This record gives sequence, C-alpha cells and structure tokens, in this order.
Amino acid sequence: MQEDKPSGRSYSDADAGADLAAYLALKRMISVRSLVGVAVVALLVVRWLPVPAFALATGGLCGVLNAQLTGGSGERLLKNRRVGLFVLSSFLRIGVFGIVPVAFAVHGPWWSMAWYFAGFFLPLALFAVGAVRAFERK
Repeated sequence: MQEDKPSGRSYSDADAGADLAAYLALKRMISVRSLVGVAVVALLVVRWLPVPAFALATGGLCGVLNAQLTGGSGERLLKNRRVGLFVLSSFLRIGVFGIVPVAFAVHGPWWSMAWYFAGFFLPLALFAVGAVRAFERK
C-alpha cells in the first residue's frame, strides 16, 4: 500500500511578496478609513455631545497608533525573534492606551469611555474584515 503525498498548496517567494504587499496596503487603508470614519461621526455629533465626540476621535487616533505599533512590533518579532521586546512593548501600549479612556470617564460623562473604545477598536475590526477578504485563497 503506497501513501499518497499530501496535496498541499506550495507557498512561493512570489506568494509571500504578494501577501506582504497586500498586508502593507491593508494597514495603510485601514488607518485612513478609521481616521476618516471617526472624524466624520465626531463632527456630526460634536454639537450635542462634545466630550464623547472628542473621546471617539481620540479613540480612533489611539486605535490607529496602536494598530501601527502592534503591526510594527509583530514584524520585528518575526524578523528578530526577540519575544522580550515584543512583550514589553505590548505592556507599554496597554498601559498608555488603557489610561486614556479613564480620563474621559473622569472629566466627562462616564459613558464617554465607550465612545473612546468604539474608536479604538474600529481599526482592529476593519482590519479583521479586510484581512479575510485580502487573504482568502481561491
């Protein structure tokens, strides 16, 4: 009885290059879309909800910064294989971006913190949806 070789798909350098280009384009596109999206919504509601609108815009900016820093940190992890620096940078990001919504809760209505988190996680949600589409294999 002979064993059949797995019919797995090969992954060439050209495939890797195309995936890297798609990833970098997706990162740029998501950053721009997130910032534009939160800016539009914040401008629409700033007259009635000034602190939550500012929290949303700040959350969007912090979310984009976090996404860019996380992506860059992950890329360096793959290149250098230094886990310690990756973990340290993750704790620093969590600390910095975790303090900001507390400031909104203290100085404005407590629920403005939710607006911050909506803006903060928008880039992540857009990236998840975009990555599924960009990297699906036919």
